[in-house]
Amino acid sequence: MQGAFTPGLLEPAHSRRLRWLLNLSLVGVVFTAVVVLIGAWTRLVDAGLGCPDWPGCYGALVVPDAERAMAHSPGAPLETFKAWMEMIHRYVASTLGLLVITLLALGAGLRRRSGYPWAINLALLGVILVQGAFGAFTVTLKLWPQVVTLHLLGGLTVLLLFLWLHLSLRRFAKGAAPGAPRRRLTPLWGLAMLLLVLQLALGGWVSSNYAGIACQGFPTCNGQWWPEMDWSEGFHLTQTVGPNYLYGQLHAEARTAIHLGHRLGALLLGLALLALALRHWGEARMRPWLAGLVAAYAVQLGLGVANVLMWLPLWLALLHTAGAVSLVLLLTLAVWSWRETAVEAVGSTGKDKEWANV
Repeated sequence: MQGAFTPGLLEPAHSRRLRWLLNLSLVGVVFTAVVVLIGAWTRLVDAGLGCPDWPGCYGALVVPDAERAMAHSPGAPLETFKAWMEMIHRYVASTLGLLVITLLALGAGLRRRSGYPWAINLALLGVILVQGAFGAFTVTLKLWPQVVTLHLLGGLTVLLLFLWLHLSLRRFAKGAAPGAPRRRLTPLWGLAMLLLVLQLALGGWVSSNYAGIACQGFPTCNGQWWPEMDWSEGFHLTQTVGPNYLYGQLHAEARTAIHLGHRLGALLLGLALLALALRHWGEARMRPWLAGLVAAYAVQLGLGVANVLMWLPLWLALLHTAGAVSLVLLLTLAVWSWRETAVEAVGSTGKDKEWANV
């Protein structure tokens, strides 16, 4: 990475700081993926309410013994494994917050430099603070599906911002002109991104409403192509706040609607990604990212089918979450590559100039 610096771009002290920023932002990408997966595992083992309070656990910063737990919350018996899973998730999420603050502090001295991505630093801080609030609401609102789903989307947003920050820092380190023209995203790119966000939200909704095995069998659902479903109840977004949503509150037909909605969303996303790959396959720089996207989608589809056929084993469900993480990363890299291609291509041909407008 050191070879990417343009000689004379920054004084030595700032160059060292920039190297730290590059390395830590990349650590942030990896660490956020780990945090998302730990959060998914916490959810899969039903440990989301392992600690009935927040930010401590039965009033302590570490999981207490059964006697102290009983004295603090008589109505919530201590399950040590689940409590530790919940607290580990909180510890690593808090560490991620410290990493965001560290990046903000390191970048403060460079914020007035032309092209430095200070706005992304601030966006990361804002999102991580919101994520902390959602973490608290997840417990205090007893796994309310709306909050659980938004918490997942927030974690993936942090992942995307860390990656975008790292890529922007690399561009800054190379001395690229901040006003260099870049290609606009076409409607097809916008459709692919929108469908991925919706599919991720549907996945969170499936998980938070315990609808993962509401449909048995594939490609049919419970032996039918269009089984009995209750769409209005399944996607009723103003559910009552207050009940304990551990193991879900919806009836079978509502969960079936949620599950089938996720399947239909997967189909639409696959068609959009395939169309995107076919549309831009002729561009050599884009081909690896597009091939990676289609391959990751195929693996993710296979994992989804396997989860249904194998009745949602924990390890396979966790791999399905990892697949969602990979799709977010790959689509982000593809979008970046699409936009940045114009930086190198502008001026080489008249045709390039036509599509290089910002």
